Amino acid sequence: MSAGGPRPALWPALHLGLFWLLALVMGVVAGHAAVAFRLAISALQTLFYGADDRMLASHLAGADPLAVIGIPVLGGLTVGLLMWRFSPDGRVHVVAQVIEAAALREGRVRKRVGLASALASLVTLSTGGSTGREGPAVHLAAVISSWAADRLRADAVTARDLLGCAVAAAVSASFNAPIAGAIFAHEVVLRHFALHALAPITIAAVAGAVVSRVWLGDVPEFVLHEPYLGFYAELPAFLILGVVAGLVAVVMVRAIFLANDLGDVVQGWLRLPVWLRPMVAGALLGLIALWFPHIIGVGYETTLRALRGEFAPLTAVAMCAVKVAAVAVTLGGRMGGGVFSPALMVGALTGLAFGEIATGLVPQLAGGTAIYALAGMGAVAGAVLGAPISSSLIIFEMTGDWQTAIAVMLSVSTASALAGRMIPGSFFLAQLERARMRLRAGPADYLPRMLAVRPLARPVDPAERGTLSALAARGLQLQEGATLEDALPMFRAGGPDRIPLTRPGAQGPEIVAVLHEADALRAYAEALARAAREEHL
Repeated sequence: MSAGGPRPALWPALHLGLFWLLALVMGVVAGHAAVAFRLAISALQTLFYGADDRMLASHLAGADPLAVIGIPVLGGLTVGLLMWRFSPDGRVHVVAQVIEAAALREGRVRKRVGLASALASLVTLSTGGSTGREGPAVHLAAVISSWAADRLRADAVTARDLLGCAVAAAVSASFNAPIAGAIFAHEVVLRHFALHALAPITIAAVAGAVVSRVWLGDVPEFVLHEPYLGFYAELPAFLILGVVAGLVAVVMVRAIFLANDLGDVVQGWLRLPVWLRPMVAGALLGLIALWFPHIIGVGYETTLRALRGEFAPLTAVAMCAVKVAAVAVTLGGRMGGGVFSPALMVGALTGLAFGEIATGLVPQLAGGTAIYALAGMGAVAGAVLGAPISSSLIIFEMTGDWQTAIAVMLSVSTASALAGRMIPGSFFLAQLERARMRLRAGPADYLPRMLAVRPLARPVDPAERGTLSALAARGLQLQEGATLEDALPMFRAGGPDRIPLTRPGAQGPEIVAVLHEADALRAYAEALARAAREEHL
């Protein structure tokens, strides 16, 4: 139930086959949106820079310095003006807001802000922003599913399932990875593996992959030299790589948040208008790109070269550090884009540097450096996203190599476990926690914030008014707009079994209703039961 009351259902219970058909349509539409987003980035990059992401870093090595700096500056200014006009908080919305929608907004994102965010991310990625295209594609798909849910007057469960279908199709089309797309929707966005959602989300993911293959071809994202393990005795090295990758992921996440906080301080100190902040970030990116052109754009050229072992260890470490700084500048500067592709590049460079050292120390046990780059790519991405399963699967599907499963899974699981102890679950959940939305602990933690106390309150019994006034005088009172998050701690603290609801009056707070502990606990228990039923249907 939303804050505005129950939504009338067009179809009280969608017929199973009809909903699967709807999932197929959603997969086709969201898949086309993701592919169109990717093709638009490539076309605009070619227009602005003369090359797309496959050759962009090499092309920029000899480009005009004024263009290298000027294009990101103009892109940042455009993004700033867009978000100043269309986003209340001035921020570009991506995956974190989709997770928020699944948990707190009945599976619906803000459509107007979502469309503006997609456009801002398109401009960012086309003009030099050092982020990824997958996050914006996911949010754009969520806008489509939200529009469909509103047209169908869908209830919360149906809307969340539609959201999962759209997300799965977008990820699947972005990476040509239907298995990973389906798992990503469950693991990261819905954060459950309910049986009722499994079939429609899988159908949508397959539809997204088919759309991608029709438009872009049925080839792996990265074509590698054959990676292989020398001996099973080499596996402990991948455990150590997981530890290193987990630490790198933590540094990357914290660097983004530090840049954001530093940007807030500098913006306040200089009294910069919000629309100028992305332009300043663009100028910094252009300056960095004069010496390190690999930071511009999604970075697939650099990632592929790292997977092929084309960088020396010190070069890989330096490029990794600069890429982390560039991602922090882009996102801290309130430009658009996601973190998945940057995490892939950082992970591949980390794995390559580690592999060069490891194979040099024990050459008789080593098979080659490419597999370390592959494992590092998955490990950093899995730790940043808090998605070890889907990250592992994306690596396999993007490369077409399933023979390295043991090494990749070992590094990914180790990195995710370590990073999860040092950041709250994932980059996305950490973003939400910084915005005071704690979703990591699950429905038991966030449901009280969704339940307003006013509908649960009873009229005031005149005989109780004196007692209630005394409670209000002691500070044991709730405002009319309070939620169970405000009320339950008062009851838990051993206070009274009822609390007055007040509103400002001419003579002080006016008591308008009373909340009984039994009513509050009953509403909380019923909400938990509904959430449990949805996850286990």
